Amino acid sequence: MRTRKWSLTMLLAVGLLAPAALIGCSAPADTAASASAAQAAAPTQEKGGQDEFGPYEVVANWPLPLEDAADGVKHEGWTWGSVGAVYAETPDRIWIAQRGELPLPKGAKPWTPYGMLQPTRGNATGNDDGLSATCEPTEKRGWERRYHHVIFIVDRNGKMVDWWKDHDKDYEMRCGRGPHKIKMSPYDPEKHVWIIDDQLHMIYKFTYDGKLVMSLGTKGKRGRDAGTLFDRPTDVAWLPDGTFFISDGYGGVRVAKFDKDGKFLMDWGKTPADPKNPGPNEWNTVHSIAISKDRKLYVVDRGHRRFQVFDENGKFLDMWTTGVNSSPYYHFITTDQAIWVGDGGTQRILKYDLDGHYLYGWGTGGRPPGEFNGPHQLTTDQDGNLYTAEVFAGRVTKFRPKPGADPAHVVGQEQRYSATSTND
Repeated sequence: MRTRKWSLTMLLAVGLLAPAALIGCSAPADTAASASAAQAAAPTQEKGGQDEFGPYEVVANWPLPLEDAADGVKHEGWTWGSVGAVYAETPDRIWIAQRGELPLPKGAKPWTPYGMLQPTRGNATGNDDGLSATCEPTEKRGWERRYHHVIFIVDRNGKMVDWWKDHDKDYEMRCGRGPHKIKMSPYDPEKHVWIIDDQLHMIYKFTYDGKLVMSLGTKGKRGRDAGTLFDRPTDVAWLPDGTFFISDGYGGVRVAKFDKDGKFLMDWGKTPADPKNPGPNEWNTVHSIAISKDRKLYVVDRGHRRFQVFDENGKFLDMWTTGVNSSPYYHFITTDQAIWVGDGGTQRILKYDLDGHYLYGWGTGGRPPGEFNGPHQLTTDQDGNLYTAEVFAGRVTKFRPKPGADPAHVVGQEQRYSATSTND
C-alpha cells in the first residue's frame, strides 16, 4: 500500500510538472497572445443572486386573465380557483383544469391567486362552503366558489384559446369540487381527454372536442366495486395496447386494471394491517401512477410517503420512501426514463431513477411566483417548458429553461402521441 501511494504521488507530480515545463518553453509573445485569447473567450459571470428556481426562470404574467365571454358572467372581483390539473399537449395547447373560480375580497388586486392574498384567506379550495374534502360538515368560511372555466386551454402566451363551457355543470353537485387530473394517453392517435373527478368518484373519457365516450363509477357514490364504484380516484396510466390503470385513491386504496374498452380486469391493494408499519401492497393514499417502457407500474402512496412498483398484473417488485417530510402528489416518467415528482410536503420538484435513487431536487414553499404550495400536477411541452398546477396556491405557473441549463436538471419530455413515435 505504501509503494502504491508513493507511485501515485509521483505520477501526480509528473502530471503537474509537464504542463509547467511546456509553459516555460513557450515564447513570451505566444503566452501573452494565449492569455489575451482566453480572457476574451471567458464568459461574463453574473454577480450575486442564487439558483432559486433550479434550471428555470419564471414566465411572468402567465396565464393571462380570463376575459368576459358571451355567457354574461363577469370576472371583476373573481380569480383563479384551486388548480388541480395541467397538461401540455403542445406549446400552444396547454390544458388547465381548475376547481371553479374564487371570489376576491374587497380591495384585492385583480386575479391575485389565493395563495398570495394579504391578508390571507387561507388556501384556494374547491370544496363547498361548510363541507370538508370528504363531505363532512365543517366551519363555514363565508364565501363560495363558482363552477366557471373549469376546463380551458391556453396558448404559449397564456391567452385562452378554448373552453369546455358545457362541462362546467358536470361538477355542480353537493360535495363536488372539480377535476383532480387531466391527461391524454401517449398511445392514442385520436387524443381522447381523460378527466378524473375524485370528489364525485368518476373517471371520464372525452373526444378531443369534448364529447363523452366513456365513464366509470357512479356519480356521487363512493365504494370499491370493479368499475362501478370508486372511492376518490386520483390518476390514470396506459399500456400501448390501451389497457389502463386507475389509482383509487384516497378511500379505495387500490390499483384497478381495465382493458381498452373499459372492462374491469382486476384490482389489488388494501389498508395496512399495522398502520405504524405498512407493508407492500398496503396503502394510505394511492395518489399517482405512471408506467415505464418495460411495463412496470410506479405508484405513489402519498400518505405513506413512498413509491411502490408492480408488474402489470399486480406483482409487487420494489418500494422506497421519498423522505420523512415528503408528501408526493404527482409523478410522471419522462421519455429518458427518469421519474419527476411534485412533492407537496417539501414543496419541491424531485428527480429519481427507476430504481429509486434520488438524483436532484429544487424548489421551496412560499407565496411568490415560482415558489410552491401544493404542486399537484406537472407537465412539459416540446420546447422544454415546465408547467405546475398548485391546488393550495390557486395558480398554474410556466417555467422556461435558463440558457445553458444543465440538461440533467431540466425535466425531460412528457411521453405523448406522435404519428412517427410514441416517445415524442
